[in-house]
Amino acid sequence: MATKVKMEKQKMEPKFNSRRHNRCPLCGRPRAFMRDFNMCRLCFRKFASKGEIPGVMKSSW
Repeated sequence: MATKVKMEKQKMEPKFNSRRHNRCPLCGRPRAFMRDFNMCRLCFRKFASKGEIPGVMKSSW
C-alpha cells in the first residue's frame, strides 16, 4: 500500500515530464500499471473476477 505522502506528492506537477510515474488510483501501487484500464494488475484481477470491468471475462479451461 502506498503511503499518503507519496500519493499527495504524485498529484504535484513534476519539474520534468520524464519524472512522471503512473500509479493506480485505487490502491496507489506504482508497479504493474495497466494504461488501458488505468489500474494495477492486482486491482484489475479483483474487479475482473467480480465482473465489474465491461468486456473482460475471467478465462477458465
